[in-house]
Amino acid sequence: MVYHLLYPLHTTISVFNVFRYITFRTIYASLTAFLICVLLGPWVIRKLTALQIGQYVRDDGPRSHLQKAGTPTMGGALILFAVVVSTVLWTILTNAYVWIALFVTVGYGFIGFIDDYLMQIKKRSKGLTVRKKLLMQFAFAIVTGLLVFVRPDFDTHVTIPFFKKISPDLGWGYVLFAALVIVGTSNAVNLTDGLDGLAIGPAIIVAATYMVFAYVAGHVKIADYLQINYVAGSGEIAVFCGAIAGAGFGFLWFNTYPAQVFMGDIGSLSLGGALGTVAVITKQEILLLVVGGLFVVEALSVIFQVGFFKMTNGRRIFRMAPLHHHFELKGWAEPKVIVRFWIISIILALISMSTLKLR
Repeated sequence: MVYHLLYPLHTTISVFNVFRYITFRTIYASLTAFLICVLLGPWVIRKLTALQIGQYVRDDGPRSHLQKAGTPTMGGALILFAVVVSTVLWTILTNAYVWIALFVTVGYGFIGFIDDYLMQIKKRSKGLTVRKKLLMQFAFAIVTGLLVFVRPDFDTHVTIPFFKKISPDLGWGYVLFAALVIVGTSNAVNLTDGLDGLAIGPAIIVAATYMVFAYVAGHVKIADYLQINYVAGSGEIAVFCGAIAGAGFGFLWFNTYPAQVFMGDIGSLSLGGALGTVAVITKQEILLLVVGGLFVVEALSVIFQVGFFKMTNGRRIFRMAPLHHHFELKGWAEPKVIVRFWIISIILALISMSTLKLR
């Protein structure tokens, strides 16, 4: 919006020429989202507290978590609001990829809101059933896959990190593949959201990493030099990623240990859906397994734990799943688990960045 209002004035006032640069608008989208969260955060927390929308804590989890009961949740609505407003303010609104990313973010936020509403307000202990939640997630994800697929300049080849000559073309199968990436990422982030700041930290790191990939994928000369897929128009997704990172930092201001507010499913599902969509748009879908490796491991720990439990009549691999609870039950203090997982996420992001040259 700002671009459309001020950039046309650059012919008479040269300073407005800065609005043409994606890097400039990405920085200010990030700062805008951060300020929205920091300034509105106290009011949102008071409102959630007044409405008695408090966190439910499992009685079979770590005993230290019992003190979290009643902490305001559904704070992810603040992240969602900050991302949408900042993106609309600072992107070029004629860019189709921006609207696709916002469609998924808001859509998955809606699913998360329904789940949180049923659990926190209607007091249904499990919220949406797994079947209903997955059906809704796949519905949005398949529509998204189709919207990307029908773009005339979009390539349905899948990039394999570190192997520039291996790039299978999925054709129509790319729609299902994209849906799996989006749904999988959304649920992986959701499973990681179990400690104060644990999910939002890696989400910021992944968003910042894909901010770079979006920029280079949308720049024809840089993409050619680095031998990565050029996706015309994907550079604007860097602004969207900047908004996610900024909103994440703003939310972390209140979500850091000991948390004053939790994001709830409205936050974790929308963030995961957004990051999965960015990976699809930038043609770095498989790389998400690396840069978002922490989310992958958390999700796999649940899958393996449940599968092993059923196959062995009650035996467990971990003391508790997701994995962060396992380390808590081993005696790690919650802040130690959180910071060490953040460190791992940063290392994975650096490895992912190295793929720009290692091909």
